Amino acid sequence: MLNKLFALFKKESPKKTDVSKNSKKPQRKRIEATRIGELGEHKINIQLDQLPSDCKYLSDLLIPNLKSRSGYSQIDHLVISPYGLFVIETKNYHGEIKGGRSDKYWSVNNRFKMYNPLLQNYGHIKALQSNLGEFKTAKYISMISFTMRCRFSIDPELRKIHSDELIVYDVELSEFMNRKMIRLKSELSTPIFTHENIQLIFEKTNGINITDPKVRAEHVAKAKIKNS
Repeated sequence: MLNKLFALFKKESPKKTDVSKNSKKPQRKRIEATRIGELGEHKINIQLDQLPSDCKYLSDLLIPNLKSRSGYSQIDHLVISPYGLFVIETKNYHGEIKGGRSDKYWSVNNRFKMYNPLLQNYGHIKALQSNLGEFKTAKYISMISFTMRCRFSIDPELRKIHSDELIVYDVELSEFMNRKMIRLKSELSTPIFTHENIQLIFEKTNGINITDPKVRAEHVAKAKIKNS
């Protein structure tokens, strides 16, 4: 009888499972280069969406440039603010970025060279000026945006807000632009552009943007030949 009672109250202990054998760590999917670029541009767009409502922006512009090998200039982002035009070039590098304002080439990790992005963006600004007519003499601010995977060994002036050429990290893009606009506002009695001016520049720039996939592909191919 006692044996039967013990059998009724006896509880089986749950079997232990070997976690190390039955569970595997989830493997992180490898992100392709094109996907990395898309993620980077998405981060920039988030930054640009944080700008004041009186600003407008355009992305991935291909505009005519007679002085370019391909006949065009590709501008990553253009922000039209009441106090000037911000022309933004984005870079997706990893490691130490070293170079001076007037150097033709900058180095990445002291291993390979890239064309000075400020000189590259200067060409974009000149292309914009030649296409915007009456706004040719407007205030242009050149900004080069790098990812947080980089560290800078550059002219310290390029990180100071009084400069019209700025090197920034992508996550601080809107902060630098807001600070620059506040500075320009304090220096000017009235904004450079009215709401109507901003809308006109937006429409005019959007109107000259080349969207033809074939032309864009040819431009990219010629740019690769130039940089090779």
